[in-house]
Amino acid sequence: MSGPPSSAAKDTPDDSSFAMPSQHHVPRWLQRIELFLRVMLRMYIGLAVCYAPWSQAFWDQNPIFLQYPWLGSIATTGAVRGLVSGLGLLNLWIAFQDAIRHRDG
Repeated sequence: MSGPPSSAAKDTPDDSSFAMPSQHHVPRWLQRIELFLRVMLRMYIGLAVCYAPWSQAFWDQNPIFLQYPWLGSIATTGAVRGLVSGLGLLNLWIAFQDAIRHRDG
C-alpha cells in the first residue's frame, strides 16, 4: 500500500543537501618522512629488544629479576633469551618489509 510520504520522511534532509568535505591530499614529502620515522623507530626497537637479553647490564642485573629470583631464573634461560631476541628480529623484519613495500608502491 503506497500512500503519501510520512511526515518523518519530509523532515529528513536529502543526501544532496549535505556537502562532503573536500578530500585533503597529504603531501608526498610528509608521507616519506612519516615512513622514514616509522621504519627507523621499528628498527631501533627491534635492535634494542634483540640485544637486551644478552646484555649483562640490562638483563642479568635487572632490578625486577633481582627482586623476584624465580622470575630471574626463568628469564636467564637460553630459551627465554632466544624468544625475546626472536621478537626483536621479527620487529626488524617488519620494519624492512614496510620500507620495501612502500618503496615499490
